[in-house]
Amino acid sequence: MKLFRSVGLVIATVALIAGCGTPADTGGTPGTPPAPATPGTTEPAAPAVAEQLRFSVKTVDGKDFSGQGLAGKPAVLWFWAPWCPVCQREAPTVAKAAQAGTGTTFVGVAAQDQVPAMREFVAKYELGTFEHLADLDAEVWKRFGVTAQPAFAFIGADGSVDVVKGTLSEEDLAQRVSALTGA
Repeated sequence: MKLFRSVGLVIATVALIAGCGTPADTGGTPGTPPAPATPGTTEPAAPAVAEQLRFSVKTVDGKDFSGQGLAGKPAVLWFWAPWCPVCQREAPTVAKAAQAGTGTTFVGVAAQDQVPAMREFVAKYELGTFEHLADLDAEVWKRFGVTAQPAFAFIGADGSVDVVKGTLSEEDLAQRVSALTGA
């Protein structure tokens, strides 16, 4: 009787080990069961993160901002300086585009001045409907190859980046934003 119990225990143990597989078989780590799979579904792919979006900086309001938060969605970065007359003329056009409700995230990237001047610019031109970065050392500008203002970076949901150096008309900006969203 003891022999049958021992053989039964050995068979049950072997069956249990064979049914579990190894971590290499399941993609897991030892002691971690694999996640249950739902038939007919696949794990959504993580959004593509353009190398240029791998930065962290403060906003003109002192909040932390991570460029990686823009991954997977259409975005427009507008590079400006508070003292720039072209940027001053362009500000209402950018504000209007940002408020158009296209599903595109707008982010201003201010440099070449100090935070108080940046805040004053945002208030004066009523640009407070979207975030503005205080790129005091121009590191974000460098990531996008921007050496003069104004400039734009159009970031696709797929991680593509198209940088336009110089000013854009209201029509050109609207067309580029539509291209990002497919609208």
